[in-house]
Amino acid sequence: MADAITEQFSAPLTFNWTLSYQCNFVCSHCYSRDEVAEELPTEKIKQIVDLLVKQQVPFINFGGGEPLIRKDLLEVTRYASDQGLNVSMNSNGWLLDHATAQQIKAAGFKSVGISIDSADGASHDDFRNKNGSFARATAALDALHAVGVKTTMSSVISRFNFKDFHALLDLARKHQVTQVYLHNFKCSGRGFKNREDLDLTPQEWKDFYVEALQVKNDTDDLLISFDDPVIASLPGYEENPLVKGSSCGKLSLHLRPNGDITPCGFIPLVVGNILTDDFEELWYNSPVLNHMRNKEAKGKCQGCGVYQDCLGGCTARAFATTGDLSEPDPHCWK
Repeated sequence: MADAITEQFSAPLTFNWTLSYQCNFVCSHCYSRDEVAEELPTEKIKQIVDLLVKQQVPFINFGGGEPLIRKDLLEVTRYASDQGLNVSMNSNGWLLDHATAQQIKAAGFKSVGISIDSADGASHDDFRNKNGSFARATAALDALHAVGVKTTMSSVISRFNFKDFHALLDLARKHQVTQVYLHNFKCSGRGFKNREDLDLTPQEWKDFYVEALQVKNDTDDLLISFDDPVIASLPGYEENPLVKGSSCGKLSLHLRPNGDITPCGFIPLVVGNILTDDFEELWYNSPVLNHMRNKEAKGKCQGCGVYQDCLGGCTARAFATTGDLSEPDPHCWK
């Protein structure tokens, strides 16, 4: 692998893989609920696994859609795990009871993330547009813990929960979760349609991150993680990431259900197809990926003293709101 200075690796560390856009929820912020794509049969999916093994990609994470809707998910996971891949997934938890947790354990999943956006059951159910979803999600965490599968909790921060994230952390502790991801709100898909209701102002984002970083630094019984490059400008941010700015196209790629590759799930720009195109050619020479790896400051980013730390913030958010990968992140408070 190349060193971090070049921001160019021989392959992504992670493929975020959407096997299906089908979902039993209609969440207010979902990037993919309105997406449609042909789904590959099991044998084609195994061919992709073989290719990822050949390229020495160490991690795959199944998302969606809801991964457990795919009847072959456990078969595919066992196939990948047997070849040394580290497999994880994110689920809404609805289909994950104790028996399924045992099957997940047997299939070789390294960890499973459950999406919970409020510690208040009624608020979570309302946000997810699914009555009973909170009870099922917390029960899924308990079932996974009972069989010895590492659990994480994913919470998308938005207007309806940004003042209550402490309660989310307490909920994670209650259900023996090891890591909580406080995800930054994206403006893709339904998230774009509902942006005015769900997104925060730049100043509110700054205030949230200042507080959340302090909580992270003061917490030793729970790992709190963020995925927002815009926070690199804050003095309380002490991470030393492998790459600056967005990791999409540098450390990770996204696979659509038909095998198309995009930089991430929130950037609907197809760079090629993993089954029909030469992967190394795409990885090294894709104009889209190379643009993302070599962004040039635009607008207020020009002359900004912290641009080299955040590289303009979240590329997906900039693209969703402006159509330009290099424009400043609309969440930036500078």
